[in-house]
Amino acid sequence: MKERPMLYTGAMVRAVLADAKTMTRRVMKVQPSEGSTVTVERYEPAIVSRSGELVPGPEVFGAHWGDGEFGLVCPYGEPGDRLWVRETCRAEELESGQDGVRYLADNHFRPINDTPSDAIQWMKMHVYGKQGGTNVPSIHMPRWACRLVLEITDIRVERLQDISEADAIAEGCDNSQSAAAVATGWYEKPISAYRRLWESLYGAGSWDANPYVWRISFKKVEA
Repeated sequence: MKERPMLYTGAMVRAVLADAKTMTRRVMKVQPSEGSTVTVERYEPAIVSRSGELVPGPEVFGAHWGDGEFGLVCPYGEPGDRLWVRETCRAEELESGQDGVRYLADNHFRPINDTPSDAIQWMKMHVYGKQGGTNVPSIHMPRWACRLVLEITDIRVERLQDISEADAIAEGCDNSQSAAAVATGWYEKPISAYRRLWESLYGAGSWDANPYVWRISFKKVEA
């Protein structure tokens, strides 16, 4: 089992905490050719030996297409591996003197352990940006401050627009029970809400581009 970091926005963090999000999609950095049949599995990519011959290389987990001529290792791991969530936070000291981490997604405060090593780590984060107690962007959040760990249960590859309504809900895009929906009797359909979310992250036209994506299912585990 391996661990890898994954960046999450505040809205995504809140959805995971509420058990409303159990799936995420990320663009493949290398796109299969149009109309390819993509297979996701453990396989042995071809490599060139010292003698110049094509031979099977070390086994990897990822996607391959073009009758196996092309492939891509999955950068997020494989089922059974874990993702630790990076989110915006800050080192904070309460009026009581308790040191801990404040998570901006939901304003939750988690105290640190009363040990010298934890105190040193906390102090390093507290002086982030040389401003003392400033917000630490998710990309710079250290592993020790992580509160959310996700275990991968399934990985597939598909086109972005092939998302089903059930998957859009698993992405955390069901607002049918929100206060506004209950009050007005109207709510945004899950796929439409997911399209809006996607374009807010990747920019205008990113949905219409319809890229191949890694579809990653996960479950929360203890951090």
